[in-house]
Amino acid sequence: MAQSIRRRLWVSVLLLLAPAGAGAQSRDAVELAPFGGYRFGGGFYEIASGRAVDVDGAGSFGLVMDFPFSPDMQIEALVTHQEARFTLPPDVDPATTRWRVAVDHYQVGLGLTRFAAAGDNEVRFSLAAGGGVKLYPTRHLGVRLDGRLYGTIVDADVDALFCSPGRCIGSIDTWFVWQAEFTAGVLLRF
Repeated sequence: MAQSIRRRLWVSVLLLLAPAGAGAQSRDAVELAPFGGYRFGGGFYEIASGRAVDVDGAGSFGLVMDFPFSPDMQIEALVTHQEARFTLPPDVDPATTRWRVAVDHYQVGLGLTRFAAAGDNEVRFSLAAGGGVKLYPTRHLGVRLDGRLYGTIVDADVDALFCSPGRCIGSIDTWFVWQAEFTAGVLLRF
């Protein structure tokens, strides 16, 4: 019985993908996709609060825009926002135990991450990588499913280990905060 349901599910998915193949060939159009999803990971909450906080993740929303660059390539711009609220123990900050933390990513492959909490607003360099699928049941309307990984540089140190005339050997220590996001959105092609 379960195997029959599984087969029907796969056949349904393949039938949905069949019309997507014909419409997905053209990369000469601008695509716009508002989305919603879920983001987790990272230590932004711990940075904002100064101590370990158990926040499993929170909803996110944003907008992805794809612009034609060449016949076989698009440039993608992304803006995404996540907001979480959590309660700190009173021994951390007796005046404010309820915190709101917002994390925004602005990406074109590389980009910026802004995180804000309780009067503090920081912007850091970041990078993103991901993958997904675009399904086009019609020429101008589709569905976009994505998974992304964000790495935000929160701190970096440069040390000179040894210097002689004209040469130095050193090290660079970089600390990243990592987050993963899974999204789904409506895709509009112009």
